Amino acid sequence: MQLLIDVMGWAGTILYLIAYALISLKKVEGDSNLYQGINILAGLLLITNSFYWRAYPSSALNLAWIGIAVFTLGRKYAVQK
Repeated sequence: MQLLIDVMGWAGTILYLIAYALISLKKVEGDSNLYQGINILAGLLLITNSFYWRAYPSSALNLAWIGIAVFTLGRKYAVQK
């Protein structure tokens, strides 16, 4: 179980780095589905890892990160209607 949790944490970290690289290289827009989707998935993986290891401040940070991504996507779709 610990190995799975660690793999999830590393996968989340790598996804955050990929998202940051994509935005920094101007390959995606900040409100794109891809960028925000990667952030949501990365956050979920890291919340699982952080919560398992009782790193609650990291869990809270990732929850906030997911909240920002969900808010951004919600605002994007609300404006389109």
